[in-house]
Amino acid sequence: MRFSPGFRAALVALLALTGAGLSSAAHADSGTVQIWELKGGWIIGASGGGGTLFFHGRRYPLSIGGLSAGLVFGASETRLYGRVSNIRYPSDVAGVYGGAGAGAALLVGARAIVLRNEKGATLTLSGRQVGLIANADLSGLAISLR
Repeated sequence: MRFSPGFRAALVALLALTGAGLSSAAHADSGTVQIWELKGGWIIGASGGGGTLFFHGRRYPLSIGGLSAGLVFGASETRLYGRVSNIRYPSDVAGVYGGAGAGAALLVGARAIVLRNEKGATLTLSGRQVGLIANADLSGLAISLR
């Protein structure tokens, strides 16, 4: 069976594009993250803080800021630890994350959250809250490399 040169060229181009898409997904990596955050609010909350990304044996300082809406009452300091997945470069961590989270603290409590940014990076974090706060909210968090 013979194919025309145009069809063969289109087939080669399609295979090359498919291979490029698969190779970029195959090279996605993960790292670990430590974040500290001060949060306060009444229905609408605000937060700020910092952290560190550990990626390929190097440390990258992070700045954190955000807003949340839902059930938010009180103030707390939170220290979160976890993984960031689906990144290729440290800069992939930077961006605006959205997600749902829940936590509570009466002096000391727990917090867990999963967030995803526009580049596809996913943060899966858990940790400890200190303060007086209850929250079950939709959160937006902006992370930038310092």
